[in-house]
Amino acid sequence: MAATSDERECLVRAMYFESNRSSVDGSMAVGTVVMNRVESQRFPSTICGVVGQHKQFAPGVLTRSMDPKQMKPAVHAADAVLKGARHAKVGPAMHFHAASYKNPYPAKYLTVAGGNAFYLKTGRRWQKEYTGSISTAKATPVKDLTKRASTILVGAQAAGVPCEDSDGTGAISLACETEAAGR
Repeated sequence: MAATSDERECLVRAMYFESNRSSVDGSMAVGTVVMNRVESQRFPSTICGVVGQHKQFAPGVLTRSMDPKQMKPAVHAADAVLKGARHAKVGPAMHFHAASYKNPYPAKYLTVAGGNAFYLKTGRRWQKEYTGSISTAKATPVKDLTKRASTILVGAQAAGVPCEDSDGTGAISLACETEAAGR
């Protein structure tokens, strides 16, 4: 995608504030969601429009100051996303929340990255959206959750949490529940 410098900055800001500056992996996951939303008719058609949408991203995401020393992972990931790279396990997801939060709504969890859980909404209103209308996800979407909820770390092996070790709270438990229910 050919992006203006403003669009690039909006993407960097979303990645910086939403991934907790934890890793390129977490930033790529957030960037994938932003681009999935840009391609969806349900959201604004620009990166800044998506990132600036009311109550969708961290408060002050477009106005707070960023520490230049901590921006490198987000800048690197934003440039990759703007060239077409996507986080393979996020696939078509257009939603995420802190991994420690237990979402009360029906959802299919796809992965946990950068401290966030990425998911598909499963209500009737969203089913058409996930049947092929997202053209930007270059990676193959996750078809089934495995018995381990994992996070891919750039340059490291995947770390997983077995479902039987889940504490019953947060996104990992929900991913295990989703898997058990066959959703």
